[in-house]
This record gives sequence, structure tokens and C-alpha cells, in this order.
Amino acid sequence: MQTDITIAAAQADMRSGYLDGAPGIAASSAAWLMAAAVAFSASPSAAVWTLLVAGACIHPAGIVLARLLGAPGQHQAGNPMARLAMEGTFWMLAGILVAYGVSLVRVEWFFPAMLLAIGGRYLTFRTIYGLVMYWPLGATLCMAAVGLVFLRAPVAMSALVGGLIELGFAVVMLRSARKSAA
Repeated sequence: MQTDITIAAAQADMRSGYLDGAPGIAASSAAWLMAAAVAFSASPSAAVWTLLVAGACIHPAGIVLARLLGAPGQHQAGNPMARLAMEGTFWMLAGILVAYGVSLVRVEWFFPAMLLAIGGRYLTFRTIYGLVMYWPLGATLCMAAVGLVFLRAPVAMSALVGGLIELGFAVVMLRSARKSAA
């Protein structure tokens, strides 16, 4: 399918439609923080399932949050960046399957494996949104994953670290989106 939209225009459409992606990052942070709470209060395996179930709600929750914050929560039909986002989603789902498989061997590796899958996906958001801030976000999540494994961090700590990193970036990205819109 060919389109007349330029890359810059497609990226601008994604930024305005989804507030630079900040609501999605915030929704993801909430899923991670819920998993951390479950890990602290219940069990590691319950935390794994919490992130998997809550993770399935990230995109719709991000759209709702974007709309509540005044953005359309959608992009223009035919935007080629939407295709790249979908392709990245398939790769992320493969990473989630690997993370789940790893959790069956060592449950404490699930959250670092998820951080790698999610961090890798955020790297593609640099192109989707045209925002360089997605590289530090993806890199921070990936470096945190490696550090958590080497530190032999408990499950709850790994989930908490992921949630807090995303929360921090969500705040920065939302402020940036608001500033750009003004």
C-alpha cells in the first residue's frame, strides 16, 4: 500500500494522536506497579500473571488515558507508522513468550526478560513517534534488566524497577507533549 504522507507528517500524526505515547507508557507503568504489588503481597507466579493480564490492557488503557488528556487516541488512516507499530507488537509478543518460558525455569528472570522485550520495542518508537527520548527509555529498561539479573534481584524488586522507570519516563514524555502542543 502506498501513501502520500511523509515520514515527518506520519510521526507528527502519531505524536498528536497519542500525546507522544506518554499515556501508553503510563498504562504500562501501572501494569508493572500492579505486578510489583502482587509480588510483594502474594507470590511471584501471581505477579507474572498480573503483568501478563494487565499487559493485555495497556493499549486500550493508553487510548482511554490519551482521550481523557485531550488527545484523539488514534492516528490517521493510512499512517505508515501504524504498520511499524503493529510489526513491533508481533516481535514484543514473541519476547513475552520467551519471558514466560524463562519464568517456568527461574521465575525471578521473568521480569528482566520482559524488560528486555519491552525495552526493545520502545527502541522502535523512536521511529514511530520521531522522538529520540524513546532510545534512552528502551536502553534504560534493557540495562535495568541486565543489572537486575546480575544483582539477583527478587521478583518484586524487578517489577517495581520496571514500573518506576516507565513512570518517570511517562511524566517526562507527557510534560514534553504538553509543551510541544502549547
